[in-house]
Amino acid sequence: MVTSSWAASPAQTAASRRRGAVLERAILDAALEQLSTVGWNGLTMEGVASAAQTGKAAVYRRWPSKEDLVADALRAGLPQFDAVPDHGSVREDLLDLCRRARDAMFSRSGFAVRSVIYECDSTQAERFHAVIFDGVVEPTIRMLREVIERGIERGEVRADAANGYVFDAVPAMMMYRSKMCGSELADIDLEEMIDQLMVPLLRPADG
Repeated sequence: MVTSSWAASPAQTAASRRRGAVLERAILDAALEQLSTVGWNGLTMEGVASAAQTGKAAVYRRWPSKEDLVADALRAGLPQFDAVPDHGSVREDLLDLCRRARDAMFSRSGFAVRSVIYECDSTQAERFHAVIFDGVVEPTIRMLREVIERGIERGEVRADAANGYVFDAVPAMMMYRSKMCGSELADIDLEEMIDQLMVPLLRPADG
């Protein structure tokens, strides 16, 4: 029996059967993977379609532009920050948060977010501002606020420390150390950042 060279491969056949949410999930996963490996500049709709084992038309039918696809991929792939740590100590709570943030930064979705932040021009970056703020910045600030306000209630933290500059210190330092210094942010690095920067910054004047 002669097999036609035009016969679909098993992978293509399986992919062609996917519909609706299953196919959309595969496309979003492929977009996130492309962002984390080849970056914003290297990502193409054709490359995403190939990685998702579907046709380019299936991608364009759902997302008319690269920006639309990436925005939805980030929304679907960003880590969920929910429970705020409470170890009874501001130092331990901040260290827990920093470890979570570090793990998120070096996850697939973390690399994807950074590729957008670092590679997009100002007009493109504006398109993703709300996605990144709502999915990354706001949850981080909310958790930092809760940790610091609990510390104020316990008397561990100075009363005027719950402000935007203090909340920015941890994420700004982590991004700087990662981007400019090439730091992998090992546990010892996080401990030193908390002990040498945050603890002195938050300590009450009479502490």
